[in-house]
Amino acid sequence: MSTLEIKGLTADVAGKQILNGVDLTVSSGEVHAVMGPNGAGKSTLSGVLAGHPSFTVTGGTATLDGVDLLAMPAWERAKAGLFLAMQYPVEVPGVRLEEMLVESAVAAGRDPAAVAGTIAAEAANIGFEARFLDRPLNVDLSGGEKKRNETVQLATVRPRIAILDEIDSGLDIDALRDVSRRIEQLTEEGLGVLAITHYRRLFSELVPDVVHVLVAGRIERSGGPEIVEELEASGYGAEG
Repeated sequence: MSTLEIKGLTADVAGKQILNGVDLTVSSGEVHAVMGPNGAGKSTLSGVLAGHPSFTVTGGTATLDGVDLLAMPAWERAKAGLFLAMQYPVEVPGVRLEEMLVESAVAAGRDPAAVAGTIAAEAANIGFEARFLDRPLNVDLSGGEKKRNETVQLATVRPRIAILDEIDSGLDIDALRDVSRRIEQLTEEGLGVLAITHYRRLFSELVPDVVHVLVAGRIERSGGPEIVEELEASGYGAEG
């Protein structure tokens, strides 16, 4: 059982305060959705938790299984079991997917010999074409192909907690079904998920246990999946 616990988290970017006291707890097997208007701080929250250097934490805490995440460099957070699927996955020329995931396995103390087979199986499972697996990481892939690629990484690494920053962006209907269904399966195996999105379509397969509405850097409301329906109907104008 793993738990990501965030208490009173505040953070700024270039001196401008973006997060204004976020409280949130995600445990193994749970899916927590974070929704909110543009500029609310959703991607800032993901970047702060992952250790992106552009963000400065000004207060509060974030722990994974009681260990202070904010005191760790980004690579240690990943090693501790935190995974970030980025809103805009970066291209890494010269580094193949398998090479990266082999190094990840070694760092985590897992068998690197099993990585190639796992990648192939996970790619086939979500319809990520085998011809993309030998390319440098994300190079010359479409936006949807990059999101499939990140899902392959997630399923291969098997972290404790996954932060999904708009994993549905760029995915067509079939790809969205494949990706969200695989992530839902991983939650049934114990993965905890913090899913950031603008739209309800991600939750056709990946059913949230709790939905949080983030407005102006603060969670204004939390509740069940019915909140998604309300937001689709009325927008964020009533929040805050």
